[in-house]
Formats: sequence, C-alpha cells, structure tokens
Amino acid sequence: MTKNVSGVKSKIWLSAPHMSGFEENYINQAFKSNWIAPLGPNVDGFEGDLEAYLGKQSHVAALTSGTAAIHLALKLLDVSVGDEVLCQTKTFVASVNPVIYVGATPVFIDSETKTWNMCPELLEKAILDRITKGKKPKAIIAINLYGMPYNVTHIHAIANKYQIPVIEDSAEALGSRYNNQPCGTFGDMSILSFNGNKIITTSGGGALVSRNINYKKRAIFLATQAKDTGINYSHSEVGYNYRMSNILAGIGRGQMQVLENRIQARRSHFEYYKNELQHITDIEFLDEPENYFSNRWLSAVLFKTKTIRDGVLNALLEENIESRPSWKPMHQQDIFKNHASYLNGVSDNLFERGLCLPSGSSLTTVELDRVNQVIKNYFG
Repeated sequence: MTKNVSGVKSKIWLSAPHMSGFEENYINQAFKSNWIAPLGPNVDGFEGDLEAYLGKQSHVAALTSGTAAIHLALKLLDVSVGDEVLCQTKTFVASVNPVIYVGATPVFIDSETKTWNMCPELLEKAILDRITKGKKPKAIIAINLYGMPYNVTHIHAIANKYQIPVIEDSAEALGSRYNNQPCGTFGDMSILSFNGNKIITTSGGGALVSRNINYKKRAIFLATQAKDTGINYSHSEVGYNYRMSNILAGIGRGQMQVLENRIQARRSHFEYYKNELQHITDIEFLDEPENYFSNRWLSAVLFKTKTIRDGVLNALLEENIESRPSWKPMHQQDIFKNHASYLNGVSDNLFERGLCLPSGSSLTTVELDRVNQVIKNYFG
C-alpha cells in the first residue's frame, strides 16, 4: 500500500479527473495560434465531436457548465415567474437551482426502485393535481441518476399526453443508452456536464443538446451576452456569459478520444465491486433493466441500514478513501422543504442507505482491492 513521507496512506478519490495526453495537442494548438480568447476552433471541434457521438441529428452548444445549460433550456422554453417545473427530488441541487434563477417554482417527484429515477406514476399524479390547482407545469426535468437512464418510454408518453416539454439532465450520463439510443438525445433539450468529476471533463463546462437547430442558435446567442448582429455593441435583451472557452474545449476534444475507454473502465469497476461484495447480504446493487445501459459514472450501492452505511463510510474514511452518501433529496433540503412534493419514500430510503464508492476511471486494481478489503473487514 502506497504511503507518503508522513506515513499517511495514499488518498483514493471518489471520481478524480483522468487525462489522456491527447488534450495537450489541442491546447498547444490554441496557444500556438494565440487563440486564447473565448470561442475558436476547439469550441467548434468539440461541438462537432459531441454531435457525431450523439447522432440523431443532435445540435450541441458548448457552455460553461451543465447548470448554465439548464438555465438556458428553461429560458428557451419561456419558463418564468409563476410557472412550475416538475423536478426529480433525487438529484444534485444544480438540476433544480436554475428553476429558481428564472423565477419559477420546482415541484418535486419521487423515484422508482427500478432505476432510482423519476417515478412515472407519481409524475402523472403530480401533473393532474397541479392542473386541478390551476397550475399546469411548464416543463419536466428528468434525470439520468449516476448514469442510469430514466424510464424514457413511460416518462415521455406522459409528457406527450399532457404536452409538457422535457429537459433531459444527462450531466452524469454521457455514454449511457436506452434502447441503444444515447442519453442526451431524448429531451426537447438535453444537457451534459464536463465538471472535473464527470466521465470526461473540460475542467469546468457543459453543453446544451437538441435536435432543433434553432434551440442551439438561440442558446449561443443568449450565452454570448445576447449581442445583436452588427459591429456595434447593441443589445435588445439580457444575455449571459455562458460560452465555453477555446482552451477548455481543447481539453474536451482530447477527452472525447478516450470516452469509450472511460465508460468501459467505470462499468468494469462496478462489476468488480459487485463480484467481490455481492456475497454480503447487507449490500445491494442496482442492476440494469433490459434495454438499459449505464455508464456507471458512480458505483452506488445500498446497505441494509443507515447505521451500516455510515459505519462503512467512516471505515473507508479512516483508510483515506473518499466515499459519499447518495444525493440528499431536494424535498429534504432547507431551501425547498416548503415546496410541493409527490413522494413514495423511495428517495428517502436511497439517501438513508446509499453510498457512492470510488469510481474514477484511473483507479487501479490495487486501489479497488483496497476499497473492497475495507468493506469486507467491516463485515468481519
């Protein structure tokens, strides 16, 4: 086991960035050409790489973050003050904050056990209830949690039935598929994240994806301060500084060359944990339903009780191994506790018992064995 000079065991991170070496080629080209300012060939190239990967006539706008992409998607759907947006409660807060940015109100929907994502039955119940209260929801934000696709067929059938657009949050799901179609291509608009902990990274960054090229054009306009056409700095509406830089896009271009390897590595880590730990009856793994393919961005497991989960978390921490509880549901957050929620107890249960184990694609077998051994030792 590796130790540093002070004798402390080497750190194992939850999901560390993993550079390929190809990134330097694109970054060096940007420096060599002095194209350091925002936009440039790498931005166009990165968007093109993503469009080719996603297929389905996808149009991509590279932005500063996935959060910015959700914000712009809501703006493009004219979501504003007084509107309601249906959001999965089991998610990271960045999926919901942009609803507040535009002055709208999030309404929270609990999860199903099959995918840990939005429950279709509760979604329809919420829609009908909001309509009876005179508040037909303006949009649905559907999450692909930890890389597992949501129930696309059922969720979109309900959305189409009530004519409510879907924003697909695929921040954690680049490389995942449903019925062999890439996640990030199902929503009226979809979003991606390239934060430092994601399956590929641009350090910080995100993207808005749509089959409607006009959404891309409009998003780029708003993301570049809504500057009107012409040489003068004229603005007829409020814009944002949300466009990805040429340097960061260069990192993304290098990362795209190894995306499939990163997916394979993370899926392999999940299977390694499962093979090593499935004999422990106090641990549960989320399997892929038929026609679902998860990139396994994070290897999330369930323990029999919160006490056991916390015990394992602390045992790992003592060995300098980072793990994290699964996302705290939004309806439990102080800032959202008074918002309407349609609950079945699933997300609360997942939060109580869920733990995300180290999942980065650069993890070695030695490091994975170290994690597994700590967990095995905890159970005796």
